[in-house]
Amino acid sequence: MAIPATQMRPGMVIKHNGELHSVFKVEHRTPGNLRAFIQAKLRNLRSGAMYEHRFRSADPIERVIVDDIAMEFLYSDGDDYVFMNTENYEQTTLNASILGDSVEYLIANLPVKVSFFDGVAVGIDLPQTVELTVVETEPGIKSATASSVTKPAKLETGLVVQVPPFINEGEKIRVDTAEGAYLSRA
Repeated sequence: MAIPATQMRPGMVIKHNGELHSVFKVEHRTPGNLRAFIQAKLRNLRSGAMYEHRFRSADPIERVIVDDIAMEFLYSDGDDYVFMNTENYEQTTLNASILGDSVEYLIANLPVKVSFFDGVAVGIDLPQTVELTVVETEPGIKSATASSVTKPAKLETGLVVQVPPFINEGEKIRVDTAEGAYLSRA
């Protein structure tokens, strides 16, 4: 199934240069007067090699059809992340090297789809948005609601996003998992 490069998301499994790759990180870049492109960090599923590749926005990407099984994230143990099948309660452990940047969005009881190819877990498909708690940021400014100024905020998973000045520590915010960007208060 071919999709445009702009629809590529972390955790997807794609076929590139005749081999299966897991997408680790996706950045949409628009440099000055040049055409926009997608900078993707890929991991070869056979060899485990990681590299970056630049796709044009309109490039067709062959998404590999894998078995997506609905699971729930339970907990992390060092670099291992444990997921539970919501139907038969079997647990699957995935390493951080397989998950890539997806680990920055994993919170307890988060429903995800774990992708299996030939019976082996190869990645996860995150929901479009995730609600995370702000654990560290500068104090908020009450009247700053209509400005384009942002400040960094560290979230409970360690992810740092740019938020508006009125967001304070302890608040829950909605984050887009594709871009890693603040969307709204939760």
